[in-house]
Amino acid sequence: MDSRNYSFPAIAAFFFLFLLSNMPCNAQLSPSFYDGTCPNALSTIRTSIRQSISRERRMAASLIRLHFHDCFVQGCDASILLDDAPSITSEKNALPNAGSVRGYGLIGAAKSEVEKICPGVVSCADIIAVAARDASAYVGGPSWTVKLGRRDSTTASITEANSDLPSFKADLTTLISNFNNKGLSPRDMVALSGAHTLGQAQCFTFRDRIYSNGTNIDAGFASTRRRRCPASVTEGNGNLAALDLVTPNSFDNNYFKNLIQRKGLLESDQILFSSGSTDSIVREYSNNPTRFSNDFAAAMIKMGDIRPLTGQQGVIRRICSALS
Repeated sequence: MDSRNYSFPAIAAFFFLFLLSNMPCNAQLSPSFYDGTCPNALSTIRTSIRQSISRERRMAASLIRLHFHDCFVQGCDASILLDDAPSITSEKNALPNAGSVRGYGLIGAAKSEVEKICPGVVSCADIIAVAARDASAYVGGPSWTVKLGRRDSTTASITEANSDLPSFKADLTTLISNFNNKGLSPRDMVALSGAHTLGQAQCFTFRDRIYSNGTNIDAGFASTRRRRCPASVTEGNGNLAALDLVTPNSFDNNYFKNLIQRKGLLESDQILFSSGSTDSIVREYSNNPTRFSNDFAAAMIKMGDIRPLTGQQGVIRRICSALS
């Protein structure tokens, strides 16, 4: 065929498609990512997670926290699940994670079930994100649409885990900076902190607060907490106390009511209501549980967008704890 018969629009379209095919893939996360490749992925994960939480309700808090600790280090890439290996120094050994973060096995169990129906398709990073949503919903918290398509990292960073995860003793300025560095606002920070309506903390994380005799802690609350948390740093470090004394196993807004009453267990909790810039948000959530629920869901979606690996980046691990 004579090349002079080609129209300019046709030639332009050809070169556009050629360029497009050679561009690096910048795939976006999408709720429908597995609709064609593993349509039963979400229901399979949900069943596995519900079974796990039904055996130990505290695991709901652990799974939400696991998602948080994953996303704040290298992004939401399941790097937190990797065990030590010749090329990996596990984030599980970082100070904020060691002996504290739980739920690794639950994610592994859900992954095993998904592998049975769709081998090599669904990432561990997506399973963590879906598990956090399902955990929240199971204990009466909000649900939300999880965007999918994350891939799993081939690296871990214990250094970043030690530096980027917020400390239980952090002041408000530091906390705001920690979250801002991840693209999260002070309102996102307060909403996400509301996850402490669930779960428990170890004595060593709140000992200084309950023995401080400070003005920002209710004396009766401090006395109650001292019963299972000795003053000596050599005793009872792992003893547990509920973060929310009122409804420790239900997702509600009592956490914020506790802060107003100076009954936040951790210093990083109470600092959210200490005559600072976030006081008004705490009051709002204490008075409006629907607003808190909606903002929590929105903040979880936003957190799930932190530095995901997509397209040809990363891998799909068949075993979440290893580069398999």
